[in-house]
Amino acid sequence: MLNHERKTRLLSILSDAGSIVAKDASRELEVSEDTIRRDLRELARDGRLKRVHGGAVPVAEANAPFAARIGIAPPEKIAIGKRAAAMVEPGQVVFVDGGTTALQLARSLPAQLSATIITHSPNVAMELLNHSNLDVEIVGGRLLRHSVVTSGAATIAWLDRYRPDICFIGATGLHPDQGITTGVSEEAEVKRAIIAKSGSAIILASSEKFGAVSSFKIGDWRDVDGLIVAGEARPRALELFGHLECEIHSDENA
Repeated sequence: MLNHERKTRLLSILSDAGSIVAKDASRELEVSEDTIRRDLRELARDGRLKRVHGGAVPVAEANAPFAARIGIAPPEKIAIGKRAAAMVEPGQVVFVDGGTTALQLARSLPAQLSATIITHSPNVAMELLNHSNLDVEIVGGRLLRHSVVTSGAATIAWLDRYRPDICFIGATGLHPDQGITTGVSEEAEVKRAIIAKSGSAIILASSEKFGAVSSFKIGDWRDVDGLIVAGEARPRALELFGHLECEIHSDENA
């Protein structure tokens, strides 16, 4: 089998199975594990997959900059945002992460809701400008232009003053074995910090993130309380994550 044929077959295995185990692939393709590992390194360098110990998993599509992510799965993100907004109760203190799905959450909050919203996203804060009954607190720090959120030591220190009732967190990779990940180290630190301080932590999960892995870990599944997915993505979410210690919410059971 030629090199390009072998790589095509590896990508097919990844698409069908959701992961590649180097030992199994070497047997199936009748080549050495070293050959498979070399192929996986080259495919990873080309951005076709993400290498992990013992094999590979899909690369997270959602690692793109904020402006590019606006167009990824917009109907799903609207549905997820509405379901998340329905979970916010009057009088709560709520942390809303940055990202395109979090923006949909902000757009879906009732106009008369009385609550406190904490965010490190200027876009989320601006979306809530005309919600006169909301107290909106913006967390300071260094602006990450890639994601349009604040981050760094100042942001982490600022977050220490809060104990939200619930937080809604974005991620770029959701994998049953590799956990919850994102593509920027500073963002992972902020997400970990607020999850640890919140009474409940909910992940906003559009389906392009299912089974994908990014470079920086936010946490394990035991660290969060639930996922919100779109109704049409619920069967796949149950297949991947239903056995984990994490409740799966969707717009179908809103």
